[in-house]
Amino acid sequence: MNSLVTTHSTLLKERVSSIHRGLMDQINRNSRLIAVKGSRGVGKTNFLLDYCKKYHAGENTCLYVNINNLFIAYDGLYHFVEYFYKLGGKVLLLDQIHKYPGWDKELRKCYDNFPDLQIIFTSSSIVRIKSNPYLQGVVDMYNLSGLSFREFLELETQKQFPVYSFQEIVEHHEEIVEHILDKIRPLAHFANYLECGYYPIYLEQKSHIDYLLKNINLTLEFDIPYISQIELKYLVKLKQLLYIAAIDPNCNVNISKLSAAIGVSRATVLNYLNYMKDARLLTLLYDTENNDDCGKKPKKLYIHNPNLLNAVCLDEVDAGVLRKSFFLSQLCPVCHINYTGYADFLVDEKFRVSVCQEGRGRRLESSVIVMEDMIERGKGNVIPLWLAGFTY
Repeated sequence: MNSLVTTHSTLLKERVSSIHRGLMDQINRNSRLIAVKGSRGVGKTNFLLDYCKKYHAGENTCLYVNINNLFIAYDGLYHFVEYFYKLGGKVLLLDQIHKYPGWDKELRKCYDNFPDLQIIFTSSSIVRIKSNPYLQGVVDMYNLSGLSFREFLELETQKQFPVYSFQEIVEHHEEIVEHILDKIRPLAHFANYLECGYYPIYLEQKSHIDYLLKNINLTLEFDIPYISQIELKYLVKLKQLLYIAAIDPNCNVNISKLSAAIGVSRATVLNYLNYMKDARLLTLLYDTENNDDCGKKPKKLYIHNPNLLNAVCLDEVDAGVLRKSFFLSQLCPVCHINYTGYADFLVDEKFRVSVCQEGRGRRLESSVIVMEDMIERGKGNVIPLWLAGFTY
């Protein structure tokens, strides 16, 4: 236990500057069991350490532990938690819980037997939490996304910016923009964000593209097969499918063509698409009659965020797809988005939205919300695309 406490202290000391994530303010601190899900690279470990620094700094009753520690593998998760509890532990931060076999069963046992212990754990975005039979009704689950454009700007400028709902942006964007422009010129930072700003690692990583490609491969080669039991010989099919999705400028979903292109059945293609959606490599859009659990084929598919799109396509990135990938990455964490044939997206079953380059919005009818790239201000139904990055 002493070595774990030493590691905990060292990690906190080395974390000189914290990134204040919007999710930090949403956590229900009265909950006894809290799950924080996220894909590789979004900052789950740092989130736990920042949570400790913000709410439990200097307290010896709070401990951060990576579940990969050999001590836990040897003694068992429950016995470790029991020992920590007997020593007066109050808050336990468990990182990468999904890598411990039977983690859900043992967590439930901890929840039942240690009533005044709070456990906050992180897991891969692929892992099912809410529907887990051992955790139903006892766990509060939160999704940690990558940095929003707003969070990126706060890091870059050391200035604070409020969060706005999409409805507030639609109804009051002209006033909101003026408040933001009093502090900063957002377009001066926008291209950098699209290239490398979604993942917090950009602050310290010299070769951002190499880092992203490594994370993509780890997700495809380890995370998805670990959870979904895919044989290793089929991993190349996943990679082929992701690349085909990335380079399609229309973002269409033709299951028959995809099946023929990578040499697997139609049902397998659908499974692969859903695996990569859960891993947050892809965003799948359905029409309003279906949802992502219906087993039907999606209408459109997009690479999950613009940083990933840049990493996969390199110099062949389609500007229109990049814009839409940005919009989806900013809105999906806080809104429900469907496919619609009348525009690009239907947001919260209320707003028809088209995302386009500067000047194209004038051709669209006034009932469509137009998010235009590379404009600083908007007017009426035309809104600057960058402002979508202020929704979380």
